[in-house]
Amino acid sequence: MKPIDNEHTLIGPFCQVVTMAALPEAGPIADEQLQVLHNAGVLMQGERIVQVGDYTMLLKIASDNSYALEKVDQPMVLLPGLVDAHTHICYAGSRANDYAMRVAGKSYLEIARSGGGILDSVRKTREAPLVELVDLLRKRCDRHLAEGVTTCEVKSGYGLTVEAELKMLEAIQLVNKHHALELIPTCLAAHMRPPEHSDSRLYLQHVLKDLLPQVQERGLASRVDIFIEDTAFTEKEALEYLLAAREMGFDITVHADQFSTGGSRVAAEAGAISADHLEASGDAEIALLKDAGVVATVLPGASLGLGMHYAPARDMLDGGLCLAIATDWNPGSAPMGDLLLQAALLGAAEKLTMAETLAAITTRAARALNLTDRGTVEKGQLADMIAFPTDSYKEILYYQGKLKPTVVWKRGKKLEQSIRVKPEQQDPIS
Repeated sequence: MKPIDNEHTLIGPFCQVVTMAALPEAGPIADEQLQVLHNAGVLMQGERIVQVGDYTMLLKIASDNSYALEKVDQPMVLLPGLVDAHTHICYAGSRANDYAMRVAGKSYLEIARSGGGILDSVRKTREAPLVELVDLLRKRCDRHLAEGVTTCEVKSGYGLTVEAELKMLEAIQLVNKHHALELIPTCLAAHMRPPEHSDSRLYLQHVLKDLLPQVQERGLASRVDIFIEDTAFTEKEALEYLLAAREMGFDITVHADQFSTGGSRVAAEAGAISADHLEASGDAEIALLKDAGVVATVLPGASLGLGMHYAPARDMLDGGLCLAIATDWNPGSAPMGDLLLQAALLGAAEKLTMAETLAAITTRAARALNLTDRGTVEKGQLADMIAFPTDSYKEILYYQGKLKPTVVWKRGKKLEQSIRVKPEQQDPIS
């Protein structure tokens, strides 16, 4: 009898495996275009998928070669691990007071004048020691992973000094080394002009000269972002900054069109991978992004947190865009951070097919991060997968985020027990 080959593992059988493979990269997707395999299994070698298909056939291959088996003993549906392509989950403090003031009718300016707003998070994050930021970020990663997110973008941007931005990016790097959830760091030192700088353009030049070279040298991030809005940076300032960062070798993403248009034009001109928010975008902005091949990343969590309309996701898909959905999880405008719930609500409001919604948090979300090795369950991809306790994939969105995955695999490793978060470890989301 051959010894067990633990390098290879067969998982299954699953009632359904929704591979998310062979879908169009942009534009509408009909549910009939989904590849849904029944009574299926996944054969892995290490952290990669080797084969996906009929479980009986794969079981014979596994038995003939003495591969290890992971038996699924209840009705389950398998999907790729979720990808959250836009978050701000490295921060200290709470902005619950901001939220109370906002729902009571106070304006952004009134909240800022009372000591709230982004600068409140900046003050608290600057004050927090590195070990505190690491612990807070780790707890948020615990929750995200337990809810099926296996890849998560994380921005800096609550430091706004060289020292504090490096501290945030170092915290992200430290958590990434030891946590199963894979983090994709982005430098958002251009979140807004800090109060100690009176000139936005000079501040951005300071970031380019004094911060980004250190970020590059220390391998802390390969992406930069900027917030283009009346309260942050102008189109001209942003374009100059982004082109300079791109010349340095950074990938580009943009906070665009949240309250006013113009950011999408900068994203298109700067060659951004994605433009994020887009609540104010119309037909002209959609056409610009399509022509430039920019991914549209919409953030329903910000709409829910601010009590404003969603980005026009249906129009974006019909206009030929690649649509990703992300949480924008942050302490101010989007404190919820539940990707599956937000995607389900946006899908219902914007009349997205289930295929479009699921693609927006898997394969198309991976594209928003320029990642080609995840987001689908197929040969050669990372074995990042999640299993739901149901016999039909349609129930996942039908329950609007309340049906959570009970098993998660990250790079082929089963994380069912290790990702469970004790109540006292839960980060207060307020």
